[in-house]
Amino acid sequence: MKARKKRRLYLVLACGIGLGSASALSLAAFSSTLTYFLAPRDVLQKHPAPGLSFRLGGIVQAGTVTTTITNGTPVTTFEVTDGQAAVPVTYSGVLPDLFREGQGVVAIGEMQRNGTTFSADEVLAKHGASYMPKDVEQALRSAGKWNPKYGPPPAAASWNTMAVKNSSS
Repeated sequence: MKARKKRRLYLVLACGIGLGSASALSLAAFSSTLTYFLAPRDVLQKHPAPGLSFRLGGIVQAGTVTTTITNGTPVTTFEVTDGQAAVPVTYSGVLPDLFREGQGVVAIGEMQRNGTTFSADEVLAKHGASYMPKDVEQALRSAGKWNPKYGPPPAAASWNTMAVKNSSS
């Protein structure tokens, strides 16, 4: 009878170790594929480390888009703003058809070694007149640029001239 209890104990321990190992491997795989969302203001405050992949979201600032051809590939530089701060972005490749100044954009990539320029691996453009990514909407709200109870979001072209509403006034 004691031998059966020992075998059962070893079996339970082996299953526990196997389940624990599988859980640890799954969690490690998830954490390595996470990409966090940051608004330009957050990037300037938190200074993410070079090599850390994240999503940068906001509006393409008017007058900042330039494109050059390097080795037969278009290289575009532009700035993404949330109304309070702007981050310069470089992207090598063909941009989406909906990409233009004053439109919402989410760029996926990492900060360059200089710590001031974002190097995008992928650029996603706003795809409808009423659509706004939830993270960009939240960034606008926290920046004091928009409150949905007062109507639709302001036109992106007006962001550079807007004053942030002070809650104490």
